[in-house]
Amino acid sequence: MKNDTYERELRHWSEQEPVWRDLEGKTVMISGASGMVGRCLTDLIMTHNRLAGRGKETGVIALSRNEETARERFWEYEDSPLFRYVRCDINQGIPEQGGADYIIHGASNTHPLQYSNDPIGTIMTNVEGTRNLLEYGVSHKSRRFCFLSSVEIYGENRGDVRRFDESYLGYLDCNTLRAGYPEGKRLGEALCNAYREAWGMEHVTVRLSRIYGPTMREKDSKAIAQFIKRAAMGKDIVLKSHGKQEYSYTYVTDAAAGILYCLALGKAGEAYNVADHKSEAQLRGLAERLAETAGTKVVHEEAQEEERKGYSAAATAMLDGQKLEGLGWKARVHLEEGLASAVEGYREMMKRSRSIKEG
Repeated sequence: MKNDTYERELRHWSEQEPVWRDLEGKTVMISGASGMVGRCLTDLIMTHNRLAGRGKETGVIALSRNEETARERFWEYEDSPLFRYVRCDINQGIPEQGGADYIIHGASNTHPLQYSNDPIGTIMTNVEGTRNLLEYGVSHKSRRFCFLSSVEIYGENRGDVRRFDESYLGYLDCNTLRAGYPEGKRLGEALCNAYREAWGMEHVTVRLSRIYGPTMREKDSKAIAQFIKRAAMGKDIVLKSHGKQEYSYTYVTDAAAGILYCLALGKAGEAYNVADHKSEAQLRGLAERLAETAGTKVVHEEAQEEERKGYSAAATAMLDGQKLEGLGWKARVHLEEGLASAVEGYREMMKRSRSIKEG
């Protein structure tokens, strides 16, 4: 994938010494490695390996369910002794791969159509999958476990704060289909704490804002992903709500770097928000920006019932990222540059897909 912003940021974050000091010479297992964030984490570690020199490399064990997708995502690493792909469904257990010094659990259904089409899988990947990975970490004496959680665990903002900090407890209606995702994330966080108490499994929790960037998947049904795809294809941007929802967004390399900062430097047992405070926007504003980029317009369309089932009810969901910034992390790519990079990345993905189909 050729993308100037993405490649520049991979290089920048791969050279931040405090992050890599404890990771060099170690092995990191990443679940959900073929996803948007997992792919970026892998790219970031492999970029560090290319630049760091002998003896300072970090091994990657990449886990995902779909081998075909993984081969497309990671073809450039297939011959590297520092990269190992393992096909597995983490809900069914983790195949023996030897020791993993660090485990990053990023496997999860993460977009609306998955919440409605696979509600049980949405819950269980964050519960049974988390348990299986924690068991693997305990049995192999892993140094630290990193659970990728979400802004969604905070529920709805009741108007008492502008941004959620890590201590906020918002309202969440658990008696809905859509609740399977945030409640699953909440239970995943609780499991990490339980394993710390019972087995001494050191962990950190990373609560991600809405992530976007050139590594997004083609089937991603989140609103920002749909906007980016349509802008890349030169089509009108379709808005399926009033568009007044206000959220925090974070470019994918900043998110991946934030995860590694928490993994390497975060305090054991604590949670950290990852959010770019300069990239807060209403949904309609995002749609208008991308329509302007594409030379098209924003049109309104009623959401189908299947889509509505997966939509978040939160009208305002912005994260306070000051705690993570205290570790030395700071977002570098804000919305204007990040959206342009994401559109470019999707165009490159379409070209590569056509090339593969044409043989």
